[in-house]
Amino acid sequence: MVGIDAGDTAFLLICTALVCMMTPALALFYGGLVKERDMLSIMIQNFVCMGVIGLLWVFGGFSLVFGPDMGGVIGDIRPYFGMYHVGIEPNAAYSDKVPFILIFAYQMMFAIITPALMTGAFVGRFRFGAYLAFIAIWTAVVYFPVAHWIWGGGFLAQLGVVDFAGGIVIHTAAGFSALATAKFLGARRKRSGEGGDEPAALPLVALGAGLLWFGWFGFNAGGAYAADALAAYAFTNTMLAGSIAMLVWMFWEWLSFGRPSFSGVLVGAVAGLATITPAAGYVEPMAALLIGAIGATCCFHARWVQRWLKIDDTLEVWRAHGVGGMTGALLIGVLASSSINQVSASLEQLGVQALAVMIVAAYAWILTTCILKAIDVTGHLRVPADQQQSGEYGVFSENAYNLWDMRKSNNS
Repeated sequence: MVGIDAGDTAFLLICTALVCMMTPALALFYGGLVKERDMLSIMIQNFVCMGVIGLLWVFGGFSLVFGPDMGGVIGDIRPYFGMYHVGIEPNAAYSDKVPFILIFAYQMMFAIITPALMTGAFVGRFRFGAYLAFIAIWTAVVYFPVAHWIWGGGFLAQLGVVDFAGGIVIHTAAGFSALATAKFLGARRKRSGEGGDEPAALPLVALGAGLLWFGWFGFNAGGAYAADALAAYAFTNTMLAGSIAMLVWMFWEWLSFGRPSFSGVLVGAVAGLATITPAAGYVEPMAALLIGAIGATCCFHARWVQRWLKIDDTLEVWRAHGVGGMTGALLIGVLASSSINQVSASLEQLGVQALAVMIVAAYAWILTTCILKAIDVTGHLRVPADQQQSGEYGVFSENAYNLWDMRKSNNS
């Protein structure tokens, strides 16, 4: 078809599939990190985002983000509602070489994984029905406006804010919302004499982390919307930042506790990937190494802030994603190179990046708290204390594992 480049289209199709895979990968990553009794509940919370957010994206979401700008705040819901005017004809505002419907699909995957990132912060405390309402409302009033502000031509974009693949739009928004949710729901109720938070299945964590890393190449490189030099830079920068972050996290863990841990190595890599995300298409590879190292350092030492806050963020989502996303977004103002993508490091760029981080973090926190208060009025927000202690069996009547009918044998 005239105007459509087969190579670029094939590349973006692959990237879209990679980003789609990241949500199930996140379910494995989080599912392995929590206790066995909470594994099923957190995994279904991740997977169900593919259904709820997918429909929201069709019926208004895409248009609210990428529709014609309305006062710098939100997009016009009318042009693309129900996929109206979303077809195979390229839209030159985003790419004149790939079908517009593919831009729609690619960006849908970002919308899906964003609320899923939050689930690690409030493990075992959010009733499933209330959670479904929460992610729908949160996506509509937090993610869609924030994405429009930066990616849809809103007021932050007009100020010069850049975010290549979601350090502000995704990681900062989700990280601070996760922290606000964990604070609102309160600490977990544990069984008497229950120990620490040992992961249920480290092999699952490793599998999830590996698939996340694999998917992250589509997450970042796909932002070029073409199989070109910019995509190659983003791809390489993603690998380098994750690699060095893994080692730097291990160094800090070894220094602090006298030994490294496998889970720490995996979490460190994810923190580095989150940190490079906003800068992947704006910096040189050597700068990506520095960003990964700084990101791992900031995320690791944010544990002191977490302790001071005394918020039960179960899997420390804010540390890895909130802090990582903020750090990478700010480092664009310090390390960006105009030879990569027309954005140069400067005090002005650093200033607008910092402004965007503060606005998005505050907006996400405030709106998330308001949503939770509204849902809490129904009295169906929190999982009762006894169910928190008994875990997923009482919620879903299913088990994550049922080897040799062990559950039935233990209950007889």
